[in-house]
Amino acid sequence: MRQIPVHVAIIMDGNGRWAQAKGLPRVAGHKEGISSVRRVVKIAADTGVKYLTLYSFSTENWKRPSEEVEFLFSLMETTLIKEMKELHDNNIKVRFIGRIRALPDKLQKIIEDTEELTANNTGLNLTFAVNYGGRQEIIDAVKKSISLGYSVDKLDEVSFREFLYCPELPDVDLMIRTAGEQRLSNFLIWQSIYAEFYFTETLWPDFSETDFKKAINEFTKRKRRFGGL
Repeated sequence: MRQIPVHVAIIMDGNGRWAQAKGLPRVAGHKEGISSVRRVVKIAADTGVKYLTLYSFSTENWKRPSEEVEFLFSLMETTLIKEMKELHDNNIKVRFIGRIRALPDKLQKIIEDTEELTANNTGLNLTFAVNYGGRQEIIDAVKKSISLGYSVDKLDEVSFREFLYCPELPDVDLMIRTAGEQRLSNFLIWQSIYAEFYFTETLWPDFSETDFKKAINEFTKRKRRFGGL
């Protein structure tokens, strides 16, 4: 039987390079990248993937020009407002992980509304990592455990997971990165210890259903031993 990854995570890279190659401003690449998000969400659900996590804005992305950062947040706001009903109608459960409280108030409210609307859906679990960093998640988890007075003696890998942003998010099976880069970039560090990596030269705005299926097919060829023989 064909092995389908339960949890697929994607580092959506190459929006700016896509735009620059076409002589367009970088923000045009971000806008075009939304189409790829729509395609991947649909094909992931159709393929039988249970969890899809998309790296939408990292804690390091604040280093970008303020105009670009503001545009990204504005694009998130308008896209979520436009798409949340369709996501809900397609039984998709949407969640957000990261330091959400540092985001603009309007975006926080839209995020809250989207999560609330789709909370009881039972289809694809779609997670957006926004203002997210893997190290930051681990630090925040430690702080949370301390603030709740959790006993260090009782802390292990299973109990520690409960303090992560989304405890029910399973470990990553397949990590996809577009645009030719081959690094994790502080994404889902805790959850990716045994992830299979798939790198492609395709820029994110050009990432198609065919590209996604290629990644899934490659995953099915991997032999996962998890440290065993």
